[in-house]
Amino acid sequence: MSTSSPHSVPRVLVVEDNAAFLDNLRELLDDAGYRVTGAVSCREALDRAEAGFDVALVDLRLPDGEGTELARDLKDRVPEAEVVLLTGFATVETAVAAVRAGACAYLMKPCAPSELLLTLEQAMRQVRLHEEKRELARRAQVAEKLAAVGSMTASLSHVIRNPLNAAALQLAVLERRVRRLAEEQQPALLDPLLLVRDEIRRLDHTLEDFLQFARPRGFRPEPVEVKALLRRVVDFLGGKADERRVRLELEGDGGAALPPLRGEEERLRQVLIHLTLNALEASPEGGWVRLSVAREGGLACIGVEDSGKGVPQDIQERVFEPFFTTKDEGSGLGLSIVQSIVMQHGGSLQVVNAPSGGARFLLRLPLLP
Repeated sequence: MSTSSPHSVPRVLVVEDNAAFLDNLRELLDDAGYRVTGAVSCREALDRAEAGFDVALVDLRLPDGEGTELARDLKDRVPEAEVVLLTGFATVETAVAAVRAGACAYLMKPCAPSELLLTLEQAMRQVRLHEEKRELARRAQVAEKLAAVGSMTASLSHVIRNPLNAAALQLAVLERRVRRLAEEQQPALLDPLLLVRDEIRRLDHTLEDFLQFARPRGFRPEPVEVKALLRRVVDFLGGKADERRVRLELEGDGGAALPPLRGEEERLRQVLIHLTLNALEASPEGGWVRLSVAREGGLACIGVEDSGKGVPQDIQERVFEPFFTTKDEGSGLGLSIVQSIVMQHGGSLQVVNAPSGGARFLLRLPLLP
């Protein structure tokens, strides 16, 4: 479970056994732009909390328990969220109990709409502060790993790449000699040779990931047409999609009406190719991968969605960490490199699970005015 991302609608869990009051709160908060989930008991509230929330409005007296106890349970399950307690009978003792339960505020029922909305906004500020602290901690951890990669880069380049190049050259010479032999003699010699060649290429790609991640290039932005960018990616990977028997499609007009992006087309294409290749690998035979784009204010939001199994919620925030991978092979740097390119462009990248059940990567990039 987690709180919502900075780009999503704030979620409020209202726990109130008075159906009429619950409906009133739902209507008020819906109109104010919150996404509301209702519950009439402690048990139902804990079930609803599994889907995540940002702020919980909890009645102090509930049919199956005390609101203070529920507040503690909710905070234990979602530490980044905030709880506001509601009561029709305020006393010093209940106020103290609310503080001890970890509630950030305490309101009397019925409360004025303006007071309720102000309290919710203050609670959401606390939620955003928690998110910022968590993001800072994550970036500090990434910075430590980056420093480790940087210190290894120079030695890796000389110690590993030179022998790899020499080995690859000798294998190429050996392969040409084997292919001059009689055809019936070639398979027994070529099969192990080609296996070694492929493994050398894999090592070389891993080393390239290290070098690219540790020594990012300078940034030279220019206007990039969104539709042309997406169309090139789809055309380039069309053959790969056919091989895997996965349908690759570009939704709608592909952003034809959008202003250009501010960035480097080659590197943005690298980002989208990597995300789309991951999506193709995640999709089963007969599945699909869909690229889409929409405008969000001054940003283009590009989605890469697949028909696979999705990304478990508990690792969604870790997939961009250096060296983190769920695959048997690979350096665990692919998505880290992608994110570093996106951040250099002044954009953001997140992964969510789509309603279809697959993973959906959302790439937000600034548009030119």
